[in-house]
Amino acid sequence: MPTITLPDGSEKHFEHAVTVMDVAQSIGPGLAKAAIAGRVNGVLLDTCIPIEQDSELSIITSRNDEGVEIIRHSFAHLVGHAVKQLYPEAKMAIGPVIDNGFYYDIAYSRPFTPDDLVKIESRMKELIKLDYDVVVEVVSKEKAHAAFVEREEPYKQQIVEEIPDGEVIKLYHHEEYTDMCRGPHVPNTRHLRYFKLMKVAGAYWRGDSNNEMLQRVYGTAWSSKKELKAYLRLLEEAEKRDHRKLGRELELFMFHQYAPGAPFWLPKGEHIYQKLSRGMRDLLVDKSGYVSVKTPLMFDKQLWETSGHWEHYSENMYSFEEGESSSGGHDHSHGHDHSSCRTFGLKPMNCPAHMLIFGSQKRSHKELPMRIHDQGVLHRNELSGALSGLTRVRQFCQDDAHVFCMESQIEAEVSALLGLIERIYTAFDMGYSIKLSTRPEKYMGDLEVWNQAEQSLKNALEASGQEYSINEGDGAFYGPKIDFEVLDAIGRAFQCATIQLDFQLPKRFDLTYVGADNAPHRPVVIHRAILGSFERFIGILIEHYEGKFPVWLAPEQVRLLTISEKFEEYAAQVEAKLKEIGVQVTWDNSSNKIGYKIREARNARVPYRVVIGAKEQENASVSVACRDNGDLAREPLSCSSASRTAYNESG
Repeated sequence: MPTITLPDGSEKHFEHAVTVMDVAQSIGPGLAKAAIAGRVNGVLLDTCIPIEQDSELSIITSRNDEGVEIIRHSFAHLVGHAVKQLYPEAKMAIGPVIDNGFYYDIAYSRPFTPDDLVKIESRMKELIKLDYDVVVEVVSKEKAHAAFVEREEPYKQQIVEEIPDGEVIKLYHHEEYTDMCRGPHVPNTRHLRYFKLMKVAGAYWRGDSNNEMLQRVYGTAWSSKKELKAYLRLLEEAEKRDHRKLGRELELFMFHQYAPGAPFWLPKGEHIYQKLSRGMRDLLVDKSGYVSVKTPLMFDKQLWETSGHWEHYSENMYSFEEGESSSGGHDHSHGHDHSSCRTFGLKPMNCPAHMLIFGSQKRSHKELPMRIHDQGVLHRNELSGALSGLTRVRQFCQDDAHVFCMESQIEAEVSALLGLIERIYTAFDMGYSIKLSTRPEKYMGDLEVWNQAEQSLKNALEASGQEYSINEGDGAFYGPKIDFEVLDAIGRAFQCATIQLDFQLPKRFDLTYVGADNAPHRPVVIHRAILGSFERFIGILIEHYEGKFPVWLAPEQVRLLTISEKFEEYAAQVEAKLKEIGVQVTWDNSSNKIGYKIREARNARVPYRVVIGAKEQENASVSVACRDNGDLAREPLSCSSASRTAYNESG
């Protein structure tokens, strides 16, 4: 006779085992119709699974985030149902939930075409209209395996074989189609209405390039038509802002097949890059107590073994061997090669190099905190299929820094960093959210030190007055961290800044400082980056501003447009005056008509256009138009709003 306690504290008593659906029906037909699943004593369950003991129950509907996730997962199964009807020889692999949607990996004899995608989506809609029940069956491992042998599904068989003995296995029957999942899933396809299939891409089975290539069908799904439309509009807006497209159009950067994953910065892009690089260096070194260093590009394998990267990160590094001999080269004159091989790795991050700098001499507590800033070139061996414009590259630089401090200084240093991060993101008109990631299940170090470190981060966050959430168990193995997600102009979130406490690298490199008690002590290292990589952050900025950079960052602040050659002498004077006060100005003195020149300047998203003709030359004035506010006025050159604004904001 289970007693079911609902979220409001009320209780319902039953004389026999009940399901989530039974409880929902006892409350009302409307809730029963809306019920998707239930959270029973903290565990999500299908609406048909019996509850035999006293339990706490929350009924999940499409209004809950969990309900939307279940809807998306169920849509993945619906893809399987439709694909097996249309292409019976297809073999189904996995179909998980992802941000804003789902995908299904499928093996098929030929690539799916856009027409295939249309057919699959159309068949899914036909299946939805049937409003059929999704039947859940809890089975043994043997029965699950036999079911997929009968259905000739080799990937499902492999998954079943790898499930530990005794673990619950559930089959989900969608009429004649059967799938397997932990669940839960919707009880009926009436809950599946608002979706769209997006694209097909290649994906290796289990993400291993040594395995066969599958086809990944992506889709998005929502709980209402309004949300689906809003998301599709967001995608349209994102496509217009795509930094790869705008980067080409605005001549900011390029890529070449001879250097995959390594951007070429063109003059305008290099201006933005250097503006950020110099600005960050000046802010840190001149105003925040950092020292700037430049460290080698490659290191002997022994360094990476000491830091632990060789064990945990070597597959993401570029490495090579060098042959050496006592004579400075291979000596074969006597038929012998006395060479020895050393293995080197290009650095994927700066922290081990900074450990060497700190450990290069005896340090005193009076030197702490020691803040080291480094914008050195980094390389990471990303898979070619993962490369994506500026957001995923193989060569990049970070606004990287490491703070070596005493445990007693952690809170103050983190508080200073929080203020610095707020100041920088505000300059870019970006909001952000903060997550505190705590001790993971597998961690290194003493529990007491972890607790102290987490409390220091909490104290700093609370003192800052900024809101934050706890991301339980998502800290790095070497220490807790604070992660920042910036929000761009259309509401998308990007992981950027991070503040990470590290107690392990100082130990691995045997770093010490002499304390006030004249005894050796181990420093704590704070890893921190604010922009992240300059490459990725510039990609984000291009999309955030839609290429319409603020005047202080724009590579071209003012464009001079002459109506004809007769006014070039005066235009040259205007150009010289603007350059003299530090304005980024270009002069379009082509033979094109003025209307064409104006359109070109608009397309280039230049903040100010200055037109020069007869009246301007006669009155020693300029006609100014603003990118964002249209025409301003004809003004004397000496007080031109374009020159004043560009000059004031160029710093």
